[in-house]
Amino acid sequence: MSGLLPIADGIISALTEHGLHVRGVAHFPDGQGGPALSDGRQALSVVLIGNIGGSLWETFSDWREKCWDRGGTDPLDTWSKEVIGEIAGRSGATAYYPSDQPYQPFQQWAMKAEGLRASPLGILIHPQYGLWHGYRGALGFAEDVTEERVPPDDIDICGQCPDKPCLSTCPATAVFLDRFDVARCRFHLVTTEGKAGCMSSGCLARTACPVGSMYRYPEAQLRFHMEALRLPAG
Repeated sequence: MSGLLPIADGIISALTEHGLHVRGVAHFPDGQGGPALSDGRQALSVVLIGNIGGSLWETFSDWREKCWDRGGTDPLDTWSKEVIGEIAGRSGATAYYPSDQPYQPFQQWAMKAEGLRASPLGILIHPQYGLWHGYRGALGFAEDVTEERVPPDDIDICGQCPDKPCLSTCPATAVFLDRFDVARCRFHLVTTEGKAGCMSSGCLARTACPVGSMYRYPEAQLRFHMEALRLPAG
């Protein structure tokens, strides 16, 4: 990522060893619309942190193996907070996480920083990584951490997709152009078909998307995310 000041370069170096990446910077001129920092001021810039494909899986898995409780009930959140929290302390930033209240608008920040749009599955689709990326946290700063601001491209990737295989592949018929029927999906996953399909190898509709297929998560990571869902009794 070009145009970052030295403080952000240091963050990139610290994240790399954990398989995490700076995913973009959301700017808030004069703090307008920015999240609150730990000292009460408004953030002028928010650095988004996340994974690209399965970039974090090896490091996270090694960490989990060393935990006596396998990382607890939400191991990925615990690991993310441990890693990002330490970097926040060293860089004088305020850390935010998708799972913490008050909930921060991570998707809006990502749209602002990277020009992304939501796919029919609700996941933001990236022009290179497709649906195989995520945001594990963010760092807020009282100053701008970039030298220049290049407006991100705004590409309607799903609108340009002629076949839209995510719609036709979903075995629960839960994916529509304008919405994702979460309840229908979740009830399908506890059926025999759902357990043998999406639960064992990851969301079939997500896998059907042709964009960024080379960044598809490894099988173990796919199973981990599916098993983390809190599903109704089957």
